[in-house]
Amino acid sequence: MHLYDVPAVFILTGLALYTILGGADFGAGIWQLTTLLSADRSVAGRARSSELREHAHHAIGPVWEANHVWLIFVLTVTWTAYPSAFGAIASTLALPLLLAGVGIIFRGAAYALRSGTANRRELGLIDGLFSVASFLTPFALGTMLGAIMSGRVPPGNAAGGLISSWLNPTSVLIGVLAVVLSAYMAAVYLGADAARHHESTLVEAFRRRALLAGACAGALAIVGLPILHADAHRIFERLLTGPGLIGTVISLLAGVATLSLVFTRRFEWARISAALAVAGLIIAWALAQAPTLLPGLTLGQAAASNTTIIALVVAVAMGVIVLFPALGLLFSLFLRGGFDATATSVVDPWGPRRPGSSLSDGLSARLAIAGLLGGLGFLTGANPPWAHIIGMACLVLCAGFTFCAISPGELADSEL
Repeated sequence: MHLYDVPAVFILTGLALYTILGGADFGAGIWQLTTLLSADRSVAGRARSSELREHAHHAIGPVWEANHVWLIFVLTVTWTAYPSAFGAIASTLALPLLLAGVGIIFRGAAYALRSGTANRRELGLIDGLFSVASFLTPFALGTMLGAIMSGRVPPGNAAGGLISSWLNPTSVLIGVLAVVLSAYMAAVYLGADAARHHESTLVEAFRRRALLAGACAGALAIVGLPILHADAHRIFERLLTGPGLIGTVISLLAGVATLSLVFTRRFEWARISAALAVAGLIIAWALAQAPTLLPGLTLGQAAASNTTIIALVVAVAMGVIVLFPALGLLFSLFLRGGFDATATSVVDPWGPRRPGSSLSDGLSARLAIAGLLGGLGFLTGANPPWAHIIGMACLVLCAGFTFCAISPGELADSEL
């Protein structure tokens, strides 16, 4: 493994996490649209549709914005580690990239405006915008991946076709597959969330949707094989007989396991196997694509200098120290019900408060402030590299002492 391969591992990890977590969020919006378009206009039918939409809205509330961290991470690492490839991709695929960005913005705006709706008509319009944007973004991002798979993004500034690069059989196939996988992940995750709340009606509703979406994803993958054979033959061969076969088998086995677990209503395990199925697809594509990133451009040729990559690796490592504990705490509270409105108590991951803890928290708060001041001082007031290293270390310590000083239980109590 070469040094220039390390950022590619970061990118694939971020891409898998965004596909799994962000995809589930997009899928929640997709299922909301199906309820808005439901043919059952009876009072009972509208009530069921409203219940499904409210459950999806509540379930993604605490985490939907955090999941976009992984898309930002993927873009940042790509343009830093492989600038020539990023320039070619961003310029040739400017239109689908724009559509994906518009979808994310409209989706966020609709989510924020939802609480301010005054009547059912306004709520329907906002939910409709949210749902359409939830379709648009995964489809657009999927077409970009399809363009790379089919070799329609040549090196150079806007060297590929502005339209044909992403509106072609392979791109449309991957775009539709991205939408179906998002719906599949969302149904599994929303079903698990409904089971945690003991909502039997919702559990059955999302169980049916998960089985339907999973079957559609499998059928689409089979139907898509002739398309890949004709339009992206290199990827087709390497997915089924080459190095990508490992990821293909992982995805296939995990997908079958997920359907079995959903069928038997074991949603907690289905969460894991569904994520593994999607991660297997990412692994399969990466192994099938390597070592060629773009036509005539390998990963090594596209890579930045070793100095840049080393700096990137150090920055990512330091960022992980800050990001992963924060996200771990967020998802821990989310999965344990810490954000539930009906929860009688909030789970404190650090356990019960011990005597004298206020004194230690006060010391942690003062050390956090000292770390912040030290970090800003060394980073902005000094030029030598050693001073910048000390400054970054101070900011990391600031983040650590901040976590020590704040108790999630006390934060929740302050909101009551």
